[in-house]
Amino acid sequence: MPELPEVERARVAIEGAALNRRIATVDDADSYVCRPHAPGEIGAALEGRELTVAHRRGKTMWVETDDGGPDLGLHLGMAGWIAIDEDPAPNHWDRFTLSFEDGGRLALRDKRRLSRARLDPDLADLGPDAAEVSRTQFRRRVGRGTAPIKARLLDQSVLAGVGNLLADETLWRAGLDPRRSVEELGLEDLDELRRALRAATRDAIRRGGVHTGRPRARARRSVPGLRQRPLACHGERAHDVLVPAAPAAGMRSGTARAAAPLHRPHR
Repeated sequence: MPELPEVERARVAIEGAALNRRIATVDDADSYVCRPHAPGEIGAALEGRELTVAHRRGKTMWVETDDGGPDLGLHLGMAGWIAIDEDPAPNHWDRFTLSFEDGGRLALRDKRRLSRARLDPDLADLGPDAAEVSRTQFRRRVGRGTAPIKARLLDQSVLAGVGNLLADETLWRAGLDPRRSVEELGLEDLDELRRALRAATRDAIRRGGVHTGRPRARARRSVPGLRQRPLACHGERAHDVLVPAAPAAGMRSGTARAAAPLHRPHR
């Protein structure tokens, strides 16, 4: 699943290649990807406008439009990515498309059909962005309660943008057991955890994301939903680095599981 670094790469791609281009037509026929909008509703709101500014909070991305138009919200889902000025994908994988007057196009490309396009997305339930959260906010939000550390990092209402692999990488760098309760963390632990999260996020953005996978060689401007290089705690052979732990207290089987690093002592 794309996490904060993948979405930031997508935002940067839009910022660098899709702004200030007049929208000629919109393909919003996929009513599942474009829910709750009816087919044609997003097109009616965006055709004739230009995208002006690209924003992101956590895994949620939105783009402003000119002349006081609506924001266009884009979510990559579990396997989506942004393709700009590429030929149409096979098998109807371009779930939502903006065609520009200059002949170019922006597509929300997703083999699994779990991505999302909508107008004026609601951000009320999201916490502060994990890459930008202040030390004071981080201490207050992450350090409260009794949840396991990893579960707290994955809670998007606490911090927006952290997924399973970024949480593992952060905890590995901080040397913290993911099953440990946040109530046991002192201010120094929380500050170290925040530093580890910021460093892991910067590294992942630079490397293309946090998820393993081969780069898409033919993509000219694509931002894939899978990353190109593994981070420190997720190598080529994951079993050499992580072992699954029993689900933390209060977590159901099948939900996010803690993973205990083998090669780094944790506290």
